[in-house]
Amino acid sequence: MRFAGSYDTFQTLGVGGLDDTRIPRLGPRAPSPCISSGQKRSRTVKCLCMVPIPLTDHIRRRSFWAFTLLLIVTNVWAFIIELSLGPHLNRVILMYGLIPARFSRHSLSTLPARLTVIPIFVSMFLHGGWLHLLGNMLFLFVFGRSIEDRVGHFPFLLLYLISGVAAALVQIVVSPGSRVPTIGASGAIAGVLGAYFICYPGARITTLIPLFIFFFTVQVPAILLLGYWFLIQSIAGFQMLSIQTAASGGVAWWAHIGGFACGALLALIMPPQYHGPAVERVS
Repeated sequence: MRFAGSYDTFQTLGVGGLDDTRIPRLGPRAPSPCISSGQKRSRTVKCLCMVPIPLTDHIRRRSFWAFTLLLIVTNVWAFIIELSLGPHLNRVILMYGLIPARFSRHSLSTLPARLTVIPIFVSMFLHGGWLHLLGNMLFLFVFGRSIEDRVGHFPFLLLYLISGVAAALVQIVVSPGSRVPTIGASGAIAGVLGAYFICYPGARITTLIPLFIFFFTVQVPAILLLGYWFLIQSIAGFQMLSIQTAASGGVAWWAHIGGFACGALLALIMPPQYHGPAVERVS
């Protein structure tokens, strides 16, 4: 999907590492996933594209994951609206994408709330392409259901939104001069991952491992899978600090880190809906 208009790049939030994409305004084709056009990538960043893909967990849940489903439907619905906007889409991204430069002291005193406060929330439901959307929704499906079951429906929604806000604030602090719109749900979803890391560290996650042209599944403990995920976010985040500019697109790694930390903290605070040890289904 291309974005026509005055901005040539935007920044995406994708938990799976599948959306490190800088999209040109014009050109014969859009770049492939995990490529930032015009920016040389190190071997470390190239390796980050090889992320294990979680498929499901095995926690026995005692309630239906209504709010997880609602969030998935809302994100898909918002993306369908994006597709219908055609040439007006870029204007919407510029208006409702999170732009850190708008949060300087001078900008906050002059810009209306619809360009500062509202984008913090609306940007959580905007996505840069099908791969971006599907990757985020897969992670939300795999990890969100059990966290919603543990803390309850409304506390789960609160954890999701607060983590998204925390992710946005971290991105603003790390890239204060950036004029690149940041969009995507994974700041909030990273909070769900952080909560899962705290609540179910020993849970088995059925994971798809891509190896060149071959694919196989293994069951990986959540503490290893999510620990690895957080490690690559941190490595990439520190690496990008030295090369990122206000005009560059890519993945907002620090938003992931901030959302994960916030979700982990909230998981320690929120009381569980049910007491007793977690029970896994036998597969």
